[in-house]
Amino acid sequence: MPVAAVARRLGVAPSTLRTWDRRYGLGPSRHTGGRHRRYGPSDVVRLELMQRALLRGASTAEAARYALAHMPKASNEPSPPVTELRLETTDGEVVLGAGRDSTDPAGPPRFARQLSAASLAMDVRAVQHLLAEAIGTLGVLDAWEGVIRPVVAALGAGWRDGRGGSEVGYLLTECVFGALVRATPVLAEPRNLRPVLLGSVPDERDTLPLYVLAAALAERRIVTQLFGVPLPADVLAVAVRRSSPAAVVLWAQRGPSANPRLFTRIARGRQRGRLFACGPAWHAGDLPPKVELLGDIRDAAERVEYVLLGDAPRG
Repeated sequence: MPVAAVARRLGVAPSTLRTWDRRYGLGPSRHTGGRHRRYGPSDVVRLELMQRALLRGASTAEAARYALAHMPKASNEPSPPVTELRLETTDGEVVLGAGRDSTDPAGPPRFARQLSAASLAMDVRAVQHLLAEAIGTLGVLDAWEGVIRPVVAALGAGWRDGRGGSEVGYLLTECVFGALVRATPVLAEPRNLRPVLLGSVPDERDTLPLYVLAAALAERRIVTQLFGVPLPADVLAVAVRRSSPAAVVLWAQRGPSANPRLFTRIARGRQRGRLFACGPAWHAGDLPPKVELLGDIRDAAERVEYVLLGDAPRG
């Protein structure tokens, strides 16, 4: 394949491929009769491995080492299984494992590649369609973990080496908010009588995971009351008192705003619902005794469902 075709397939500029070739040796291996070289199938697979690492938050150098370490063999011998690569990103540790086959036409790697390309092109309709397709095909949690979160993290970081600007990240984030809202329908027959109140600590800037949790609970037919905009502590306390929720989940991504005393404030009065802390800013040892610390968003959805409904069938 020529450089232009590979660039379109990966959603990057041809100049980026030339830079990867020059700096990291990730160029085409097939020679033509002239001066031009063409990318073979193994070259493309290797670049897809690199892009997968980039989408998960690796630096360009880390991604290149990952791709070179797992370069497909040219012979017909079966390739060894891809081992795990652990990367530290702004959202915590991300593990790149073998996962689903990248050739799966409905798998997360395909969605992630196409979503990043559409976002970089500022093609809002394509981004919206891809998000809807990924959520509809994979489900909210698999789409979030395998497609949306890594792409948002990569684009939100500004795309290293000049691959994109902040406007791309803003566009994608707005589209993700819309897709998650559409994936959270009004439930005609919810399984819980009282809602689960989802909110964040004051001054929290990253509330996107709350929308993921609301959509994941809606898939389980659990109705929620979502406050996507962070509320002042006194307003949050009034909202909890007036809503009488079955449970309260407070999200905190980072920063000093994750004050455990906030739970004491909202628990005053006749609040009888369960209290949960969710997000990496919380620490179990700092929380009041009646507040349970949840894991990631998937664990949070499963735990809230179990606490509220036990093993009751979803119907």
